[in-house]
Amino acid sequence: MKYMLLIYQNPAAWAALPEDERTEVMGEAGTIMGELEKSGEWVGGAGLLPPAESKGVRLRDGAPVVTDGPYIEAKEYLAGYLTVDVASEERAIEIAARWPDARYWGMEVRRVAG
Repeated sequence: MKYMLLIYQNPAAWAALPEDERTEVMGEAGTIMGELEKSGEWVGGAGLLPPAESKGVRLRDGAPVVTDGPYIEAKEYLAGYLTVDVASEERAIEIAARWPDARYWGMEVRRVAG
């Protein structure tokens, strides 16, 4: 079963972390990715640029209205994602719980439809 694990972060809180702690978080994520690749559970994933780099698109009166992002007011934003192919939801949750961002902000586990 494929699951998307959505990584949430608070950009201001991330920027406030000491450099060595940010390096440690990235290293832990890299270690987990390596383990998932080795086990065959890794499907893919990527980090996303900061929310200020996003665009909001809505259709109004048949025409697209594009705004500089982020569109919604929130302290935490989608910072990245990974997709895994695992035997169970429990395994997907286990991976999400190990992801270092879960200690600081949060992870969302969603099964991929189809």
